[in-house]
Amino acid sequence: MQTTHTPSREAILNGFAEELMTAGSTRVPVAPLRDRVTAMTIQDAYEVQEAQLRRHLSTGRILAGRKVGLTSLAMQAQLGVDAPDFGFFFEDMVHHEGARIPTDGFIAPKVEPEFGFLLKNSLQGPGVTYQQAADAIGAVYPAIEIIDSRIADWDIRLVDTVADNASCGAIAVGQSPLDVPLDRLTEVECVLRIDNHPAETGTGKAVMGDPIEALVWLANVLGEQGVALAAGQLVLPGSFTKALPVVADSSATADFGDLGSLTIHFI
Repeated sequence: MQTTHTPSREAILNGFAEELMTAGSTRVPVAPLRDRVTAMTIQDAYEVQEAQLRRHLSTGRILAGRKVGLTSLAMQAQLGVDAPDFGFFFEDMVHHEGARIPTDGFIAPKVEPEFGFLLKNSLQGPGVTYQQAADAIGAVYPAIEIIDSRIADWDIRLVDTVADNASCGAIAVGQSPLDVPLDRLTEVECVLRIDNHPAETGTGKAVMGDPIEALVWLANVLGEQGVALAAGQLVLPGSFTKALPVVADSSATADFGDLGSLTIHFI
C-alpha cells in the first residue's frame, strides 16, 4: 500500500521562507501563511523570518539594522493586530535624502515616517533598561520606512507579517541628525507629506508611548534569542502615523518642522 509523506512542521516553515524570498525577487506575492499550517504561532513566524535572514547573510548581504513595527495604535488598527513586531534590513536596502526609488522593486509599497536611532553602544538583552537604551543612542535621524508585503493584497495578521520580515521593503534615512533631546522625543511632531501635501500627522508619543521604549522592547526580545544590537546599527522604532501607499512619480516627506525633514522620490 502506498503511503503519503506528510512534511514536518520544520519543512513547512522552511518552505514558507523560500516562498517569501522568491516573492521578494519576483514581486509575485504568495497566499497568507496563517491558514496553511496548523495553529501557526508567533514563534513559528519568527523562525520563518530567521531562516530568511540566515540565507541572505550567507550570500554576503550586510545587516544594517532592525525595525520595530506595529508600535502605534494607528498601525495596529490598520493591519488588525494587537502587538509590535520586528524585522531586519540590509545595507543595500538603505536610501538617503533625495533618493529616486523604483516602485517596480516592490509589490505594493507604503511609507511610514519614523525616527532613526543610530546606536553608539551595543545593547544585549534581556534586562536592558530604559536608561541603558537611551544611553546607547548616538544620534536621532529623520527616517522613512517603505513597507511592502510579500503576502497577496496585504491580507495579513501578525504571524503573516512577522514571517514576512515585519513587511519591511526598504528604508530611507536623512543625512543630518535631528537636534532634539532624547527626553523630548515624545513631543516631536511629524507630518507625512505625499507630493508635498500633508496627509498624516503624529507625535513621538504614538510610538509605544515613547520611542525609546520600542528600543528597550527590541533589545530584550532579541536578547532572549541570544542576539545583540550592535554599535553602528540603525534602529527604526516605529511609525508616527498609519502607512500610506505610494506610486511611481510621487514623493514622500517626513517633515519634522524646524528640526528637519527627509524627502524621497518614487519612479
